[in-house]
Amino acid sequence: MPFPPRSGATTRGAPTRIPREALYRAVWRWHFYAGLLCLPFLILLSATGALYLFKDEINGTLLAHRSVVAVEAGTPASLDRLIFNASEAVPEGQPVSVVDPPSATGAAVVTMVENGRRVLVSLNPYTGDVLDRVPADREPMMVVRRLHSLAYFGPVANGIVEIVAGFAVILVVTGLTLWWPRSKGQSGVALRGSPRSRVWWRDLHALIGLLAGAGLLFLAVTGLPWSIWWGQQLRTWSNEAGLGQPRVLWADKAVSGVPMREVLPSAGWAMQDAPVPVSRPAVGVAIGPDEAVRILRDLGMPRGFELSLPVGETGVYAAAAYPRDVARQRMISLDQYSGRPLVDVRFQDLGWVARLVQYGIGIHKGEHWGRLNQLAMLVFCLATILLSVTAAAMWWKRRPAGGIGVPPWPRDRRALAGVSLLVAGLGALFPLTGLAILAMLAADIGVRALLDLGRRRAAA
Repeated sequence: MPFPPRSGATTRGAPTRIPREALYRAVWRWHFYAGLLCLPFLILLSATGALYLFKDEINGTLLAHRSVVAVEAGTPASLDRLIFNASEAVPEGQPVSVVDPPSATGAAVVTMVENGRRVLVSLNPYTGDVLDRVPADREPMMVVRRLHSLAYFGPVANGIVEIVAGFAVILVVTGLTLWWPRSKGQSGVALRGSPRSRVWWRDLHALIGLLAGAGLLFLAVTGLPWSIWWGQQLRTWSNEAGLGQPRVLWADKAVSGVPMREVLPSAGWAMQDAPVPVSRPAVGVAIGPDEAVRILRDLGMPRGFELSLPVGETGVYAAAAYPRDVARQRMISLDQYSGRPLVDVRFQDLGWVARLVQYGIGIHKGEHWGRLNQLAMLVFCLATILLSVTAAAMWWKRRPAGGIGVPPWPRDRRALAGVSLLVAGLGALFPLTGLAILAMLAADIGVRALLDLGRRRAAA
């Protein structure tokens, strides 16, 4: 007696096309899983990102008492005096760096290290008066930044941000697939029903996703270079391929084993791993920080640069500037005795991968094209929060009693397998996300096997 044909096969044994409805359900299931994992983090990332976009404005208004000063006539206080006053404010601390005032009304900032902890001392650059002192990890905008990266919660939590960024890509791709009209004459940009109905929330969610999806994708991709694993691998690969930091500039230089990020927190993405050069000890007195600043300004260093102070007899004056105009980004290291530039890296000296990443990071932070860039990124952040709200409302209206409302498996297993393979392929681009996808696949398959076993036992 012949057996009936399996689902997805004809009586002749030839495979049939996977039903569109089965593919839709498979995509919907992965979209639900990605959203379930991502949305709480996306809300946090969007809220903190929206605040950080306007950090200069916040510092200039809410925190003006320590970041804004009145312009005064006469000669500004020497850098030696500013460092001395900062040292008086933190008696047990050691000065390690100074931030040049970004404008005529900006405050100078001296970073002190006290018992292994960084303390920021804000000073009036004209009078030398101490305006404020605050631990670096409690500085408001630093708190926002560390929340944005989950750095407060350790490297594992920071890795979650990388996983979320990868899943955000999957959310956008699967969301676009779900939005695409499935029948002729169906509109993908209409709001049906009323706010009381689930379909209204579904259409609103789809419309916001359609408008903001490109922005979410851009924010995810440009944020990935800062991630704990993927970003480090990209930086290492680009440097080794000659597409990142210009290694040729260090070819004939004596360098230390200390990476630039340890002496200059503002070293930027491309130059974090660059080795710090060393000064050659010489007979005579070191030039001093005021002379170092004068040399840097003569070399055309943009205002607002951070200058690290030399440590030990081979230490250097290392300065980095990252103004809003990305083309003016620059890093210079000076010999502490002669004042001679040991390394001078301009933006144009970077490889094309590093330049592309720096451009992306600048746009991500709202630093290009003035207010327009800030507002565009703010819109994407707010749209992402609204996407999360509409997704939660839509789920709440369809959830079953006593369950979480996971979309059902498609009847055709080929649809689930095919879509899962495509999702896993996207995950391969972001390994930490790929590992999370494999874990979710294993859990999904395990749950389904247990349910099938339960049905067979019940039928028996």
